[in-house]
Amino acid sequence: MTEMPEPIPVDQLRFDLPPVHDDPAEERQHRKERLAGALRLFARFGFEEGVSGHVTARDPELPDCYWVNPFGVPFAHVTAGELILVNGEGQVVRGGHHVNQAAFTVHAAVHRARPDAVAVVHTHSTYGRALAALGEFVEPYTQEACAFFEDHAVYDAYTGVIVDAEEGRRIAAALGSCKAVVLRNHGLLTVGDSVDAAAWWFLSMERCAEVQLAARAAGKPVLIDRRDAVATRDQLGSDLVAWINYQPLWRRISRAEPELLS
Repeated sequence: MTEMPEPIPVDQLRFDLPPVHDDPAEERQHRKERLAGALRLFARFGFEEGVSGHVTARDPELPDCYWVNPFGVPFAHVTAGELILVNGEGQVVRGGHHVNQAAFTVHAAVHRARPDAVAVVHTHSTYGRALAALGEFVEPYTQEACAFFEDHAVYDAYTGVIVDAEEGRRIAAALGSCKAVVLRNHGLLTVGDSVDAAAWWFLSMERCAEVQLAARAAGKPVLIDRRDAVATRDQLGSDLVAWINYQPLWRRISRAEPELLS
């Protein structure tokens, strides 16, 4: 009879955690690679709408400067080396492309209001826009939706394409300390303490919006009660959990499209 193998000690099993960089140049390259990877994933998920949509990452050394995808370059073609660095006034300081001024107005305001946020994500995704057209919160209908319970906001205004810095500040104020905001008649915006976390929150919120709309179309959804929603949020709603959830997607895109790292 074959003997039962001994369990492997837990401390010998691999479990990845967010990397810590002592060198700002290494941290900068890491953020740029993750930003390019997020954009390529978003292309696969169909979040691109013309030249709309941006992911920004705070530079680890330069105050009030942020890496962002270049204007007019398809998400699926972006590489880490092609990203541009833009200061808080919307001026390109590194790179060879323009920046979408309307989009950057919002991102810069959010970054300034949230020094804890390394990354900001906003695209014109389908279900996010549908939820935004209703001006609704993500409701705790599912376990995943509980991650956003009482940790996202609705910006209940629409004034057209945002080119006014004051409008950007109002959106940042509506976001407050939350991980996400529904921009009425516009779409979703998420933040995180890493590119991975911010990208995961956007992906998850988009899926929650899809489920919410589908459930309501099918019947009368059952809400998770507040106590259980809060407890689930406390388990699933941290940026660390978001980072961990995002890693299979990062591995998929970085292995399938290694040129994004160049």
